[in-house]
Amino acid sequence: MRIGITCYPTFGGSGVVATELGIALARRGDDVHFISYALPSRLNILHERVHFHEVTVTPYPLFDPYPPYTLALATKMAEVADYEKLDVLHVHYAIPHAISAHLAKQILGSTRLKVITTLHGTDITLVGRDASYLPITKFGIEVSDGVTAVSRWLRDETASNFDTKKRIEVIPNFVDPKRFRRDRTAFCQLFGSSSDKLLCHVSNFRPVKRVMDVLAIFDRATHVVPSRMIMIGDGPDRSRAEAFCRERDLRDRVFFLGNVPNLEEIVGASDLFLLPSETESFGMAALEAMASEVPVIATKAGGLPEVIADGESGYLLPVGDVDAMSARAIEILSNPELQQRMGRAGRHIAETRFNVEKIVPQYRDFYEQVIATRVSSRA
Repeated sequence: MRIGITCYPTFGGSGVVATELGIALARRGDDVHFISYALPSRLNILHERVHFHEVTVTPYPLFDPYPPYTLALATKMAEVADYEKLDVLHVHYAIPHAISAHLAKQILGSTRLKVITTLHGTDITLVGRDASYLPITKFGIEVSDGVTAVSRWLRDETASNFDTKKRIEVIPNFVDPKRFRRDRTAFCQLFGSSSDKLLCHVSNFRPVKRVMDVLAIFDRATHVVPSRMIMIGDGPDRSRAEAFCRERDLRDRVFFLGNVPNLEEIVGASDLFLLPSETESFGMAALEAMASEVPVIATKAGGLPEVIADGESGYLLPVGDVDAMSARAIEILSNPELQQRMGRAGRHIAETRFNVEKIVPQYRDFYEQVIATRVSSRA
């Protein structure tokens, strides 16, 4: 099959999932063409079936300060789809990718090319619900030939907030257990004493991630159990978080690493993962921690209860309940047997429910179902 994939090429969850999906499909024999304004951050392999097509926006004074990326993307999609004879354009994140894909299909006048849109979270819960984007987001969903969501919670939110009867297939995010696994040899001594416990947080440092709660939990825990904190990612709340560490004299215990390519090596060396978000459509970072045998403390919000087994692979607590999260963090860090048991439970869930070998075929089957509709419509 010939598949075009468009995503935001950043370290965010939607780009990560799209890239990992494309790589997995190529390894299974499909031809995959990534179409975006930059090389996706996780596209760090060379493979004969993986191709990248850069979208460029021609500078023109009339377009300042808002270059029409959506139109340039549609043009590139149409070009690649025509030249490479694509069967599917799979777009991740509804805005603007679903609209660009629909325009590409119209440019080609094609009934053969199918557009599949995967909803990831803030395209539905935040951006898409804004009055400026809600009608166009709903339109993008409605005109897609197939739509998937990464959790049941996100599927239900979409149906409710956009008043759509469109069938939405739930295909969860996935992880490669061969890549994310427990390994303290590489990084456990880079951030202080190897006897200290190592906590980890990964996000885009936006308000919805509540990074100040992360630091508040760590501040309380480290006074009871000597610990270090690894903060991976970047975003608008990073400066505020760094200021908090200076004020609390935590600079020698909290390390801000920015966006790193070798995420699995750091997560695999950790003892506890914190994700106290306001909401998560799925919780990709939590799943990668679980695959690495790292217990997770997160919030009982969004799609997280579909990923984390409360009391088994970690704990789920109310949003903003720093006291309870701190107490649970101390409980896990103080009890090696509990930490190990929860870590193994998380690894088992990742391997059996969210394994790349199980989930990627679900996407492949969905492609075939959507493509088959053109055959039946002609019969």
